[in-house]
Amino acid sequence: MQDIQAVFNRIQESKKEQRDIRKMYKDALEGVQEYQEIQEKTKSLREKKKRIETTIREQFSSELTKLDDLKIDIESDTQMITDIALSKITKGETVEVTDEHDNEYEPVFNLKFKKVN
Repeated sequence: MQDIQAVFNRIQESKKEQRDIRKMYKDALEGVQEYQEIQEKTKSLREKKKRIETTIREQFSSELTKLDDLKIDIESDTQMITDIALSKITKGETVEVTDEHDNEYEPVFNLKFKKVN
Protein backbone atom coordinates (compact mmCIF):
# COMPACT_ATOMS: atom_id res chain seq x y z
CA MET A 1 0.00 0.00 0.00
CA GLN A 2 1.25 3.48 -0.84
CA ASP A 3 2.04 6.10 1.77
CA ILE A 4 -0.97 8.39 2.31
CA GLN A 5 1.24 11.53 2.42
CA ALA A 6 2.85 10.63 -0.91
CA VAL A 7 -0.56 10.20 -2.55
CA PHE A 8 -1.78 13.48 -1.01
CA ASN A 9 1.31 15.29 -2.34
CA ARG A 10 0.74 13.81 -5.80
CA ILE A 11 -2.87 15.05 -5.75
CA GLN A 12 -1.69 18.54 -4.76
CA GLU A 13 0.88 18.60 -7.58
CA SER A 14 -1.74 17.47 -10.12
CA LYS A 15 -4.14 20.18 -8.97
CA LYS A 16 -1.41 22.82 -9.35
CA GLU A 17 -0.67 21.59 -12.86
CA GLN A 18 -4.40 21.77 -13.68
CA ARG A 19 -4.52 25.40 -12.50
CA ASP A 20 -1.47 26.29 -14.58
CA ILE A 21 -2.90 24.74 -17.76
CA ARG A 22 -6.27 26.43 -17.22
CA LYS A 23 -4.53 29.80 -16.77
CA MET A 24 -2.54 29.35 -20.01
CA TYR A 25 -5.72 28.40 -21.86
CA LYS A 26 -7.60 31.40 -20.49
CA ASP A 27 -4.74 33.74 -21.42
CA ALA A 28 -4.75 32.35 -24.98
CA LEU A 29 -8.50 32.96 -25.28
CA GLU A 30 -8.13 36.52 -24.03
CA GLY A 31 -5.73 37.23 -26.91
CA VAL A 32 -8.31 36.46 -29.61
CA GLN A 33 -10.37 39.48 -30.77
CA GLU A 34 -13.36 37.41 -31.93
CA TYR A 35 -13.52 35.79 -28.49
CA GLN A 36 -13.65 39.23 -26.86
CA GLU A 37 -16.55 40.28 -29.11
CA ILE A 38 -18.49 37.15 -28.29
CA GLN A 39 -17.83 37.74 -24.58
CA GLU A 40 -19.40 41.21 -24.85
CA LYS A 41 -22.47 39.83 -26.69
CA THR A 42 -22.78 37.13 -24.06
CA LYS A 43 -22.65 39.73 -21.29
CA SER A 44 -25.44 41.71 -22.98
CA LEU A 45 -27.60 38.60 -23.35
CA ARG A 46 -27.01 37.66 -19.70
CA GLU A 47 -28.24 41.09 -18.61
CA LYS A 48 -31.41 40.67 -20.71
CA LYS A 49 -31.92 37.19 -19.26
CA LYS A 50 -31.47 38.54 -15.74
CA ARG A 51 -34.11 41.24 -16.31
CA ILE A 52 -36.62 38.65 -17.56
CA GLU A 53 -35.87 36.35 -14.62
CA THR A 54 -36.35 39.22 -12.17
CA THR A 55 -39.75 40.05 -13.68
CA ILE A 56 -40.90 36.44 -13.50
CA ARG A 57 -39.46 36.02 -10.00
CA GLU A 58 -41.61 38.93 -8.80
CA GLN A 59 -44.70 37.19 -10.21
CA PHE A 60 -43.80 33.91 -8.47
CA SER A 61 -42.64 35.32 -5.13
CA SER A 62 -44.85 33.10 -2.94
CA GLU A 63 -43.91 29.95 -4.87
CA LEU A 64 -40.21 30.79 -4.62
CA THR A 65 -40.54 31.35 -0.88
CA LYS A 66 -42.13 27.91 -0.61
CA LEU A 67 -39.30 26.51 -2.75
CA ASP A 68 -36.72 27.97 -0.34
CA ASP A 69 -38.61 26.49 2.63
CA LEU A 70 -38.68 23.08 0.95
CA LYS A 71 -34.94 23.28 0.30
CA ILE A 72 -34.30 23.95 3.99
CA ASP A 73 -36.60 21.07 4.98
CA ILE A 74 -34.83 18.68 2.60
CA GLU A 75 -31.39 19.68 3.94
CA SER A 76 -32.60 19.21 7.51
CA ASP A 77 -34.16 15.82 6.76
CA THR A 78 -31.07 14.73 4.84
CA GLN A 79 -28.90 15.53 7.86
CA MET A 80 -31.37 13.67 10.10
CA ILE A 81 -31.39 10.55 7.90
CA THR A 82 -27.58 10.63 7.83
CA ASP A 83 -27.42 10.82 11.62
CA ILE A 84 -29.94 8.00 12.02
CA ALA A 85 -28.11 5.76 9.53
CA LEU A 86 -24.73 6.40 11.12
CA SER A 87 -26.15 5.67 14.55
CA LYS A 88 -27.65 2.37 13.36
CA ILE A 89 -24.44 1.35 11.60
CA THR A 90 -22.34 2.01 14.70
CA LYS A 91 -24.75 -0.26 16.61
CA GLY A 92 -24.21 -2.98 14.00
CA GLU A 93 -27.72 -2.75 12.56
CA THR A 94 -28.54 -3.00 8.84
CA VAL A 95 -29.74 0.18 7.17
CA GLU A 96 -32.02 0.08 4.12
CA VAL A 97 -34.79 2.29 2.81
CA THR A 98 -37.19 1.83 -0.12
CA ASP A 99 -38.98 4.32 -2.33
CA GLU A 100 -42.54 4.23 -3.67
CA HIS A 101 -41.42 1.92 -6.52
CA ASP A 102 -39.87 -0.59 -4.10
CA ASN A 103 -36.33 0.37 -5.13
CA GLU A 104 -33.95 -0.33 -2.27
CA TYR A 105 -31.30 2.14 -1.13
CA GLU A 106 -28.33 1.59 1.12
CA PRO A 107 -26.07 4.22 2.69
CA VAL A 108 -22.86 5.29 0.97
CA PHE A 109 -20.23 7.20 2.92
CA ASN A 110 -17.68 9.62 1.50
CA LEU A 111 -14.44 10.70 3.17
CA LYS A 112 -12.91 14.09 2.48
CA PHE A 113 -9.94 15.88 3.95
CA LYS A 114 -10.51 19.42 5.20
CA LYS A 115 -7.72 21.94 5.66
CA VAL A 116 -7.18 22.39 9.41
CA ASN A 117 -5.71 25.91 9.56
